[in-house]
Amino acid sequence: MCCFKFPVGIQNFIEQAYFIKMKEIKIFDKNLDSEFKSELTKLIQNFDSIKGGEGDRNIIKIVKLKASNLNIKAFKIPNIVNKIAYNFFRKSKAQRSFEYANKLIALKVGTPKPIAYFEYKSLFLFNKSFYVSEQLDCDLTYRELTKKFDYPDYDEMLRAFTRFTYSLHKKGIHFLDHSPGNTLIKRHGDSYDFYLVDLNRMNFGILDFETRIKNFSRLTTHKFMVETMSEEYAKCTGEDYNKIFNLMWRETEEFQQKFHRKKRLKKKFKLKK
Repeated sequence: MCCFKFPVGIQNFIEQAYFIKMKEIKIFDKNLDSEFKSELTKLIQNFDSIKGGEGDRNIIKIVKLKASNLNIKAFKIPNIVNKIAYNFFRKSKAQRSFEYANKLIALKVGTPKPIAYFEYKSLFLFNKSFYVSEQLDCDLTYRELTKKFDYPDYDEMLRAFTRFTYSLHKKGIHFLDHSPGNTLIKRHGDSYDFYLVDLNRMNFGILDFETRIKNFSRLTTHKFMVETMSEEYAKCTGEDYNKIFNLMWRETEEFQQKFHRKKRLKKKFKLKK
């Protein structure tokens, strides 16, 4: 497996640029007061000294600031190619997360309240970025539905989730990371509220039939769950159940095949190292 390398002269120039003092860019929710902004900035600047943290690539720490519990997500420092891309050509994951959260709220879709995002970059290279939102405590995530099949009101919850996904599609929201851990669920009596997290990959616009059904492909490996979601989605859309199920199950199987193939290749590459 080959790795992309810049010519030596360019590589040296890039490495020198890396050590130029980082510029701090910070964007806050407009309703925050100056004292809160100042305290939050100190937290971000001292993020590494805060105890705890979850995640491998990206690190999440829950921090209390005044009366708020904050969820601070530190994104992994990108590779050299993306350091340039994020500096000049693409919005950072933190910026996208903040902007998409605000867009979801405007569309009346649940997501933890966005508080701020921070970026650190030099003249030529992007470095760190952080996304800050309110910590939202939930009863479960969709992931539990893929494991605990005796969960109270399991069938209705799965159907409610399907209706929620349909509402996203109807509003023109294509959540590209629609996977088990990225939907939080809160119970309210006999109803459920759903909240999207891990927001940095989204598209907005009209979704065709295949795109909508493929959006379910990463959610489960269980055929009975795909059958239930297909049935409920057919009720929502008026489309033929068999047409929906056949496509949803095919896309699910294809995603699993690609996922496990990629996993095997990674394992093989590590062994060769």
